[in-house]
Amino acid sequence: MYVGFDIGGTTVKYGVLDESGRVLEKGTMETEYEPTIFYRNLLKRIEEAQTRYQIKGIGISAPGIVQKDGFMLTAGAISSLYGENFKQKLEGLTGLPVTVENDANAVAIAEKWIGNAINMENYLCLVLGTGVGGGIVINGKVYRGSHGMAGEFGWMMIDKLPETGNLETVSINRRASIVDGLIRLYNEAQQKNIENFVPVSDARDIFDLAERGDRLANTITKQFYVDLSVGLVNLISCFDPEAILIGGGVSANEFFHQELQKTLTEVEKNHAAVNYLRGKTIAPVIPTKLKNDAGLIGAVYQVHQVVSK
Repeated sequence: MYVGFDIGGTTVKYGVLDESGRVLEKGTMETEYEPTIFYRNLLKRIEEAQTRYQIKGIGISAPGIVQKDGFMLTAGAISSLYGENFKQKLEGLTGLPVTVENDANAVAIAEKWIGNAINMENYLCLVLGTGVGGGIVINGKVYRGSHGMAGEFGWMMIDKLPETGNLETVSINRRASIVDGLIRLYNEAQQKNIENFVPVSDARDIFDLAERGDRLANTITKQFYVDLSVGLVNLISCFDPEAILIGGGVSANEFFHQELQKTLTEVEKNHAAVNYLRGKTIAPVIPTKLKNDAGLIGAVYQVHQVVSK
């Protein structure tokens, strides 16, 4: 058995998985940004699992640029963990083998193992969460780039650049992610209109409002779908994948997928070159099969490979 962690900017998903990728038990906890507390929380979950199972290793999925030795060059939105070495730290604390994988790469690996990409050799994964992560698989192998940075799709800029300030305000991360995009934009708009507005923390609330016809939720979500669709068309054009798989918590939301498909179809049809190739070479955009468990499963696959050798 293995313990898996899928670390996000808001929550950490954890679970115990077997050698076939089956999730035996799982839970979530709030992401702690203070390193000492962060490691203490992970260690607590590992020790709890060891009281019930014989744990052979620990697999971690994390945002940001992950080096081969487990060094976190960046850690997505968790700036306090930049420069940490999860592998080195947890192996020292537990005495167990540890592997660390970028979160979107972990999703891509999981989907190839037991998900919707089993029969694919060239595909992309997008993980929508606090930001937007990307996994690239070429000829059946994860493409990591020269420095482990490949797949930072969230850095792409999709709009007219501001004359001053951080250009990332018009990036995919800030416009088409769930937390730093959709939720942030909705809350900022409401706070301008309602003095004591209590911020929304769950995108499902915004989707529900939009589905019921709420004007502001409709406006925000429509732009969110357009921005995400622009990013998807850019990626399809650059990589010519067999498919793009959408992962993250939102991957289980049927309303999200329905509305995204409508908007993506409109964007593709209004792009003359892309429209000509629709039904011929333009890749479909589909949800991950493993939904919110994909990161955990991909993380455990990596450590299972190490232990098996």
